[in-house]
Amino acid sequence: VVEMFNHKGGVSKTTSTFHVAWMLTKLGKRVLIVDGDPQCNMTSLFLGDMFEDYYDNDARKRQNIKDGVSAAFEGKPNPIEAIECLSHPKNNMLYLIPGHMDLAEYESPLSLALLGSSSIVTLQNLPGAIYCLIERCAEQYNIDYTFIDMNPGLTALNQIFFMYADGFIAPVNPDPFSIMSLRTLSKTLPRWEKWYKANVESFQSAAYPLPEKTPGFIGEIIQRFNVRNKKPAKAYEDKISEIKDYIEQEFCTAMASESMLFDISNLISRGILQDHCLGEVPDYGSLIQRANEAMLPVFDLDQEAMQTQGLVYTRMDENREKFSKLYRKIGEVIIELLEV
Repeated sequence: VVEMFNHKGGVSKTTSTFHVAWMLTKLGKRVLIVDGDPQCNMTSLFLGDMFEDYYDNDARKRQNIKDGVSAAFEGKPNPIEAIECLSHPKNNMLYLIPGHMDLAEYESPLSLALLGSSSIVTLQNLPGAIYCLIERCAEQYNIDYTFIDMNPGLTALNQIFFMYADGFIAPVNPDPFSIMSLRTLSKTLPRWEKWYKANVESFQSAAYPLPEKTPGFIGEIIQRFNVRNKKPAKAYEDKISEIKDYIEQEFCTAMASESMLFDISNLISRGILQDHCLGEVPDYGSLIQRANEAMLPVFDLDQEAMQTQGLVYTRMDENREKFSKLYRKIGEVIIELLEV
């Protein structure tokens, strides 16, 4: 399980998750995306114009994350079973557990469960319920990697999602609030891990126990900046350096204090990475609009989907190839770190 997490909004968590997950399918992996955000942006991106019809369709509308675990949250005796996951219309290696706007209703009972009420059986079953659904679906569709698209916040729902992760990536923008958000994460994520270590055993007798794992920091993706002369514009260059320095000097130290840090020394010695920055992804420009219309990542656009020709197409295709190389490297790093 891999997660893109930053409680700061507007850092392209959904777009990054979609692109990295798709790239892993190009590297031969079967991938499941879980839409854990009640705003359902990932489901909308995945389904395109079919989004509204999905929830109006009687045969499909209950095949989503919220209804998939409703038995546990409503205290019903029915066991959690795999739902019918969607495969992407243009990628049969990519699957989705659709989101649901009412998933937010589960925040309150999850908060109670995390506040130490695990002695109450119905609450004890809740933190691991969504993980059970994910496991069942992953088994049914022979999934290699699962990505959870989380909401922007330090919520109980995000805390339990974080407990499910094997690795996590921090997407950041080079703006004045990025260091502020990283400072908050430096305190919050180790605190969540301490809570997990202190309480995981009390949930092992639950119908849906918490998984026994420690999420490791894979690295950051710095994105959504403008480029001048093939490098970040000056307004962003200094902020990018500041983010990298903070990650290496402060953030990684905080993660290491709870053993939440992957060893990337081998990747650095081989010249694949220079530090924990997995990639600097500039603004997609007009490619992102074309990609969303085509329900594709920017690196899989063809000339027809780009709707251009001549010199404009040549420039767009050059940018498309740059994004392809960036995301391929991110995908290869994830595979190398998690498949040891």
